[in-house]
Amino acid sequence: MRIPTMAFRNLGRNKRRSALALGSVAISIFLVMIMNGLIAGFLGSIVKNYTKNETGHVNVVTEGYRERERFMPVDEAIADSRAVAEAIRAAPGLEGRVKSVAERVRFGVVLSSGARSKAALGIAGDPEAERALLMLDRSVLPGGSYLSKPGEAILGERLARDLGLGVGDALKVVTQRADYGLGFKRFRVAGVFRTGVNSMDEAVFQVGIADARELLALGENGSQQILVMLKDYRESDRAAALVREALAAGGLAGLDARSWTALGDFPRLIEMANSVYVWMYVVVAFLGAFIITNIMMMVVLERRREIGILKSMGMPAREVLWLFLAEGGALGALGSAIGVGLGLTFNLVFSRVGFDFTRAMAGFDWPMDNVVYTTADPLAGLAVFALGVAVSAVVSVLPARGAARMNPIDSIRSA
Repeated sequence: MRIPTMAFRNLGRNKRRSALALGSVAISIFLVMIMNGLIAGFLGSIVKNYTKNETGHVNVVTEGYRERERFMPVDEAIADSRAVAEAIRAAPGLEGRVKSVAERVRFGVVLSSGARSKAALGIAGDPEAERALLMLDRSVLPGGSYLSKPGEAILGERLARDLGLGVGDALKVVTQRADYGLGFKRFRVAGVFRTGVNSMDEAVFQVGIADARELLALGENGSQQILVMLKDYRESDRAAALVREALAAGGLAGLDARSWTALGDFPRLIEMANSVYVWMYVVVAFLGAFIITNIMMMVVLERRREIGILKSMGMPAREVLWLFLAEGGALGALGSAIGVGLGLTFNLVFSRVGFDFTRAMAGFDWPMDNVVYTTADPLAGLAVFALGVAVSAVVSVLPARGAARMNPIDSIRSA
């Protein structure tokens, strides 16, 4: 017990120097907390925006669709997607975890108006569910409206301009049906949207899922895929396993349920980004704690006589080593506690207020919820606190070893 007591007592011998070390560590840990909260919030926003537009946190399709996914085959639709969606909502273990379950269809079409025609991507789903997913209702230009009844469509601003269309005009759609016949349907343009994202504004139009089922001959309840959105995207792997169990228990064979982490290259990019950011946190923490090395070296030089006396009185070199390590660790612990506390407070405030990155995100290839909210995670705070203490202890090793290796006689004489 005497080592911790002596270590804390020694910190008060030069209050200014200790305050300088504490401040340096606290600032670096505070910055790490801010970085962690903002980056976690940003990556979470990226994942949310990607999954709600592309895959969902859990994606359910037929096995045949999965094999030909890049072609968006409408002939590989889920025959009764409504029953599948209900089975997912009632799946044991998913209670309270699911935010929404949405049926969706994506299909290639040729749009025409008069003598003009253009290839486009059709996206269909329940209009109310898609308000929280694609969010195109937020981008509809003045004078137009979002989908409110069958027979209506909304389309991107540049697509509408290329076709010479405006609100209220007739839009003709031609595509291949699920029975390999030719599907044709006329829609009324209810609204024109502008997202600022070229890939959306130039080539996307949206209709209700009932219209898509009629156009594509998918049957009364058919759809290509079911998107399961969770309250916490980090539970997607477990949720996918629970969905598979529920589908098997309900006798719904021939379906493939996968987490977004198992689809495409995007999850690997997120994992790589997380790894890079972890090393950034470590570097920032080391920069803040490096001042402890300088201070501890000065302390060792100033206390050479004291170290020599302690060793001559029988204190083992091991205990001298632990004494200075404890002093460095104590400085790191106190500074880290202050930094974590300030960082959690900052993150908590901006987890409610958020940062608006509308302009910065205008070039992304999918519609974004452009307000990024920081995360205020106490477990992350504990991890950052441990990082600060560990880094402080590591940078104290060199001066502590120097103190432990001192010859007591030479130390006393040189003082």
